[in-house]
Amino acid sequence: MLVTVKARVYTDASGIYTQLPALLTPAGALEPLVDYCLYRSHDRSLAWMTKVTRSVRMFLEYLQSNPAERDTYRLFQNFAQRLYTGTFDRETGLDPSGLCWAPRSPQDSSHIITHLSDFFDWLGEMRPEAAKVNPSYAGGAFDRMTDEAAYQYRRNKAFLGHTWAANASPAETGHRVRGRRLPKVEAGEPPAFPEERFEELLVKGFCPAGRYDYRGILITLLLHGAGFRESEPFHLYISDVFPDPANQRQAKVLIHHPGYGAAPADWRDERGRPRRGDRAEYLASQFGLVPRTNLMSRRHAGWKGGTHDGPYYKQAYWFLPEYGEWFLHIWHRYLEQVARSERDHPFAFINLNRAPVGAMYTLSQYNKAHTAACERIGLKVSKALGTTPHGHRHAYGRRLRKAGVDKALVRRFMHHASMESQEVYTQASTREAVTALKAAAQRLRDLYPTPRSASDLLLPGADYND
Repeated sequence: MLVTVKARVYTDASGIYTQLPALLTPAGALEPLVDYCLYRSHDRSLAWMTKVTRSVRMFLEYLQSNPAERDTYRLFQNFAQRLYTGTFDRETGLDPSGLCWAPRSPQDSSHIITHLSDFFDWLGEMRPEAAKVNPSYAGGAFDRMTDEAAYQYRRNKAFLGHTWAANASPAETGHRVRGRRLPKVEAGEPPAFPEERFEELLVKGFCPAGRYDYRGILITLLLHGAGFRESEPFHLYISDVFPDPANQRQAKVLIHHPGYGAAPADWRDERGRPRRGDRAEYLASQFGLVPRTNLMSRRHAGWKGGTHDGPYYKQAYWFLPEYGEWFLHIWHRYLEQVARSERDHPFAFINLNRAPVGAMYTLSQYNKAHTAACERIGLKVSKALGTTPHGHRHAYGRRLRKAGVDKALVRRFMHHASMESQEVYTQASTREAVTALKAAAQRLRDLYPTPRSASDLLLPGADYND
């Protein structure tokens, strides 16, 4: 039985620990995987570690269910094929292996294979001696199994190729595509929040029982009016918001990197002297906390990265400018509520009424509040309809494109690392494409004779074959 758990890993006698996902086996935590996550903890997120842990767990479960397979090349190939096909017998619907895997998408299968390939590559380089026959080897049975798999993967890598399923037959995988590549398809309808309903969402949606939810309005303004990702506002400190020197009626908002961002300017040492440092140091020194990206609890908030404006912060570029004025006005009202609560952290968005009052407001709480706000104004909540929080970022990108903003500036405003990243946010909707086609047809009619109607196209009385 393999179970994914939250673990605190101590690496020295300092009392400092790292929180990360671990794979628990009957003999304890899978040490090679713990070592790998620790090795990548400086440049990989907890979400990535969780996905790697899932991939390793699936592979070990497959090894357990196929103990008689001695051909390691075939073992890797069969594992990859079962990701695509699932493990249920197509005729009986039964699964003798007990894995009970449903078929996975080619994208998900590819991610699992990539995670395992990178893990085995690292393991083969860092622990090459572990796979040798050694009676004094201290690892448990699953540790041995993992090291052996890494050793065999390295031996067969030249034959396995970049993806293990490259030689799988179309009959097995069900993907009858030449060259093993899926056909390209046009990206789906951009799931942008409907612009015409945004003000109604703020005024009526975030007003349960006649009382405004200033906190929910502020977060939503950051997403819709400045294009932030839904997790980013949860790293905001109160000191990160102030009137814009260039326009005192508008808020200037700087969301700093959770760890590398500069600590607040009012930080003082034990003698009262100004102290400088980053936010990771500040959180540890003042509150005994780590950045929210490193928390394995409901308080976790991600940080995707991208491009920063200054020394590790992202500035809010309001579009439309009025949204920045709305934000500052509502921010002042929200601060009046915050002043009545005590906090043991520096984060701006907190629990105001529910226990524990003053605690960090969480992403899951906001998602529930946003869903309720949408439903209050009669909107169905769906990613495809753009009515989830991420739909506001899509709306921001589409708004910039419609206004004719240069792509290089769109990249900056949305804090993307590359020009290509904005394509999904700024592509034309189906309605816009059809409208453009109708306009083009009208221009053609102005140049050439108008084609006959469908009813006039076929000759009356003529006999046509089926």
